[in-house]
Amino acid sequence: MNLLLPGVAAAYLLTFARVGTLIMLMPGVGEQLVSARLRLAFALLVSLVLFPMVRPLLPLQNGSLAGPGLIALLFGETLVGLVLGLTVRMVLAALQTAGLIISQQLGLSYAMTVDPTMGGQQAALGNFLTLLGVTLILAADLHHLALDAIGRSYAVLPPNAVPGLGEAAMLAVKAIGRGFTLAVQISSPFIAFGILFNLGLGVLSRLMPQLQVFFVAVPASILIGMLILFGSLGVMLGVFLDDLGRYLAEFTGR
Repeated sequence: MNLLLPGVAAAYLLTFARVGTLIMLMPGVGEQLVSARLRLAFALLVSLVLFPMVRPLLPLQNGSLAGPGLIALLFGETLVGLVLGLTVRMVLAALQTAGLIISQQLGLSYAMTVDPTMGGQQAALGNFLTLLGVTLILAADLHHLALDAIGRSYAVLPPNAVPGLGEAAMLAVKAIGRGFTLAVQISSPFIAFGILFNLGLGVLSRLMPQLQVFFVAVPASILIGMLILFGSLGVMLGVFLDDLGRYLAEFTGR
């Protein structure tokens, strides 16, 4: 088979449009720490592996793809990859949101560092949780499940021009809601600690007005909060990996 034939080249381009976008947003692989050339080469390889499966699903016209139909399909496949990839990223962003919530409860929200995965200034605890989460994704082989989900996405959303914007918006809203729910679930021990700790400080300040509550509260909040963090870190990340695994399994039909 000659890969330079127009029909074959167009079909491979359509495969790469979806797969390449998903690879660039894939957890553990689509991070800024990973070289863009490595991600591009990996996307080309995965597209080549999936090409024989995807080509029969494409709406062929006289055995070839050309003209406005090709542009519409290319736009639709890129949009599908972008929507699916961003929904997974929204779930992954739960760690960054949870880190921000924890930082606010412990009084460390001013401690900002550069996010090595997506760039920009983020809370230091959020960056720590995100890096640890990405490491555990690779250690738990969830990236294999993500690759399986890329292949099975063609069964969920077959290549037939531009997908429905209503379905895409609904999927994005569900992913955002799932991400925020997961973030609150992960940081719930610290939310409870912050409420009880501030309530206790309020009672203490009323009983001992001469006490400088601020100078006592900040070190105690950080010390107790760090103890809670180290004690519950395994459970928090276990909940995150379990939820992310279930979300990816929904695309694979498992």
